[in-house]
Amino acid sequence: MHNVIEADLRRLDAGAGRPPTPALVGHGRFNGDLPVSSLAGAAVSAAVSALQSLHDVNFGHLPDATVDRAKVDQWCRSSVIPLGWTLPSKWDPYANDYRTTDGWIRLHTNAEHHLAAARRVLGMPATPEAAGRAIARWDGEELETAIVEAGGCAARLRTREDWDAHPQGRAVSEEPIVIWDEADKHPSRWRPVNAKRPLSGLRVLDLTRVLAGPVATRFLASFGADVLRIDPPHWNEDGNAIEMTVGKTCAGLDLKDPDDREMFRRLVREADVLVHGLRADALHKMGFGTVACRELNPGLVTVGLNAYGWSGPWSTRRGFDSLVQRSAGLAFERAGAIIDLPYQVLDHATGYLTAAAVLHGLRLQRSGDRVLSARLSLARQAKLLIDHATAACAEAGREGGPTDAQGSIEHTDWGDIRRIGLPYRVEGIETGWRVAAHRLRSDPPAWHPAS
Repeated sequence: MHNVIEADLRRLDAGAGRPPTPALVGHGRFNGDLPVSSLAGAAVSAAVSALQSLHDVNFGHLPDATVDRAKVDQWCRSSVIPLGWTLPSKWDPYANDYRTTDGWIRLHTNAEHHLAAARRVLGMPATPEAAGRAIARWDGEELETAIVEAGGCAARLRTREDWDAHPQGRAVSEEPIVIWDEADKHPSRWRPVNAKRPLSGLRVLDLTRVLAGPVATRFLASFGADVLRIDPPHWNEDGNAIEMTVGKTCAGLDLKDPDDREMFRRLVREADVLVHGLRADALHKMGFGTVACRELNPGLVTVGLNAYGWSGPWSTRRGFDSLVQRSAGLAFERAGAIIDLPYQVLDHATGYLTAAAVLHGLRLQRSGDRVLSARLSLARQAKLLIDHATAACAEAGREGGPTDAQGSIEHTDWGDIRRIGLPYRVEGIETGWRVAAHRLRSDPPAWHPAS
């Protein structure tokens, strides 16, 4: 799987030679019929390999690196251990699997407006139990369509065969793992100066939420990048923010407000990288698509990710890992319950591959002024996982949470935690973050001095 990913990442690297391969230690615990641990480990390895290659271009030294596959599993499940308190839930009470007249459907209601949309379609049920009774009277596909058209998020449970025959499944199967787009040549303004913190001074404008995009920018921040996360008013995800805001500046802007739009234009002009995780057409509709951002900043490296792919009828559909699992046939029914993957590997794999794409783009820009943009999706990682499916037992090692007595203590806005040790190490490079996890929109929208 690692070779497939690397070949896809390096399609623009004709004659570049063999990429560095981090040493793999430990063993993944979640390789059943679907090689969940292998996909996560390969994605982390690809990101670390890209960091090694960029370091070689910038500093003339190719450092050795190690990826711990057991710790990759831990980080994909949770990187934090609360000390004397309980983590907030990552799920809204309505976010669940429900029976329909002909199968199952999953609602994703963590965002208030997604919950409101689902409740409107269902007749405003007052409790999840009442929602379940209403859903039991619906055909699955009709309800999925109604909720999506109302602005909500839902996915009916499909088999892998259903997804293979579905127009969106067919479209995604034709997409590469990373879709590369090349613009006119333009040199990077970023000047790396600290070999021990190799991404120090790199300005990353982060328009991502929930997991996949924040995983990518968290990885970049761990090597010194100045990550500025921008969230809209009223968006909250405390259960994930504890995991994902570490090392970042967390600001808020309303892109419908003229003053905030002008502030965002300034940030785009000053950025080296833009990572966005909105629907395929969302930034364009706000006037900040790739072309518009390149007009503001010709040297900007942009990487975008979405749920269902960049072609086909669902390319602009709202989605999340748990929904793509059900759409693509990765989840299944057993004994009256839905069994999904042991962790949200589509999010984490897409996140680390997004980081790898950023680093590849920076390397090609540094070595030849080539300015690239890249696009990835959760659904494409689902295909990668299915392509490597086996007949092994699906239930290998589902139990257990994070354990790491050597992790560091972090004083967060929610309480003290122990953050477990990173799953990757690069020789001679200091990893870690300049700030602890903190709440969204708690910082001003400004770049931090180089770390």
